[in-house]
Amino acid sequence: MLRIPLFLISLYLLSLLPLTLPLPSIGVTYSAASAAPSPAAERIAAGLQRLNLRSLRLEDSDPSITRSLLYSNTTLFLTIPNYMVTPMAQNRSVAQSWLYTHVVPFYPRVKITTISVGNAFPDVYPEAINDLLPAISNVHVSLRDIGIRKISVSTSFSFVTALSSPFPPSTAQFQEPPGVTLFGPLLQFLQDTNSSFLINLYPYNLYRLRPEIPLGIALFQEHPFNFRDDFTTGVRYRNLFDVMVDAVVTALAVAGYETVPLVVTETGWPSAGAAGNEFDANLGYAEIYLRGLVKHLKSGTGTPLLKDGVREAFVYEMFDKEEGGTGRSWGVLYANGTAKYHVDFSCSSVSGIHVAVTIIFLLLVMWLCYP
Repeated sequence: MLRIPLFLISLYLLSLLPLTLPLPSIGVTYSAASAAPSPAAERIAAGLQRLNLRSLRLEDSDPSITRSLLYSNTTLFLTIPNYMVTPMAQNRSVAQSWLYTHVVPFYPRVKITTISVGNAFPDVYPEAINDLLPAISNVHVSLRDIGIRKISVSTSFSFVTALSSPFPPSTAQFQEPPGVTLFGPLLQFLQDTNSSFLINLYPYNLYRLRPEIPLGIALFQEHPFNFRDDFTTGVRYRNLFDVMVDAVVTALAVAGYETVPLVVTETGWPSAGAAGNEFDANLGYAEIYLRGLVKHLKSGTGTPLLKDGVREAFVYEMFDKEEGGTGRSWGVLYANGTAKYHVDFSCSSVSGIHVAVTIIFLLLVMWLCYP
């Protein structure tokens, strides 16, 4: 009889399974624009604990905040402000000085993983776009000169300005700034240094720009007719987040860099709008979006074109602005730090042991029931 040998072979193969199956990391962005009178470090620590998150992105790098994360399990994503990009491109010593202030005193006791040189820099300083890649290179080389090789260097882009038509995703390509070749050399750098492509991805913004997009798709609503088909690839999309991610995946593939990992540096849904006519910016829709996003990321299903999913996703942002502030309200906590939504942001890996036990049980049932 072959049942026992086959069963033992199955057990051996299952023993080769990893202990955990990784899921995308979920983090949150802290912006100094939402600063309150209480010390930022204490405020952030309390916010991370309340949200049950262990990944923080600083839109405005602050050594006092970084110091507060010493010997913690929180991973840290730093951002170099846009106004420093041109000085860093022109003089490597400026990059070195920034690193000696924001990184060297803390690393590796603080788990700094990524440095973004600017944030949506082409949108803010289009006239200085040629400075972006030299600045990134100078930060990278300076890190190596210091002896740090495990912090990746990249830059983030706005989805709506970096890509051409996002739907269908199969038609998406990167939009080069006028008279500049940016994406090819940048993607080559990211591939050579094993760094990620960073994208700010807001379904809310695309939904407002494209009236033909149903609200339900933007909000991860699971209704029978909530879908859009990409007839070129034959893929059916049921949420706008996947549409946008796959548009980036397609653009990377068209450029010849489909293996470059993808990180969503900003995403969210506002609970209040900047203008009186933003009726879809409300607490209810914001909570629906965040619940759908977290559920989708935790499912481990990825997207139709990116089965492993994005490497990380950062929700924007940790706190609402203080009362009287202008603009949209993106915070997942109120300005005073109290809970705003009922969303479980914690994200852990799926246990490979649980998977193995389930499969062993099914094999045992088959072994006993079928001669």
